[in-house]
Amino acid sequence: MFSFSFFTHFGRYLFLLKKCFVNPDKPSIYWKEVMRQCVEIGVGSLTIVIIFSVFLGAVLTVQTAYQFTTPLLSKTIIGSIVTNTAVIEMAPSVTCLILAGKIGSSIASELGTMRITEQIDALEMMGVNSATYLVLPKVVAGTIMVPLLVMIAGFLEIYMGMLVGKWTGVLTPEEFMQGSIQYFIPFTVNFAIIKATTFGFIMSSVPAYLGYYTTGGALDVGRSATRAVVASCIIILLFDYILAEILL
Repeated sequence: MFSFSFFTHFGRYLFLLKKCFVNPDKPSIYWKEVMRQCVEIGVGSLTIVIIFSVFLGAVLTVQTAYQFTTPLLSKTIIGSIVTNTAVIEMAPSVTCLILAGKIGSSIASELGTMRITEQIDALEMMGVNSATYLVLPKVVAGTIMVPLLVMIAGFLEIYMGMLVGKWTGVLTPEEFMQGSIQYFIPFTVNFAIIKATTFGFIMSSVPAYLGYYTTGGALDVGRSATRAVVASCIIILLFDYILAEILL
């Protein structure tokens, strides 16, 4: 039963993605909607990303310094660990899990409400490809804006980690930067961007699918939003492992 349900949902998900690119109208028609979604997803999520990243960077430095109290190790190792952890995992993965809750629930609720109020059916009756008009701009905006948010998150986590190290007297900014540069692997930045792009696509397309095919009434819209967040987080964690196995 579980296997049948999974393949049913997966097939409908692929069908929806295909429908987004079948018989599309002129790109200029969707430009305004894509920009609106970019503002809503990117700018609308900026506050929570800043707050989350500032505190996460501070916690990373404090906890790393607590575990490396031996005088046999150079303090610069703290800067290296904080930087690499922020770039490889904290900024792309943890930030995207937080964003999946905000972005995923919003997309699923919006499309679910449009479905049960028959607005999507009205678009279909007028000859508009509802998947292209409603889903595609959200997927494009999520795929573009989430990597930008992750870059901001990574910078803030590293910068705040350096400041907290200075304020607490654990290590100087010079020691922090020395460790960050000395043990830094440039590929980790590319890896983080690949992860962020993949997660941005997941957290926008999966909730769009669940919202687009919502059935029932107002309570079912809430259930779709909840399922969208849970499904997005699980798939993000799965692809986090898959990408690590493939690329690292």
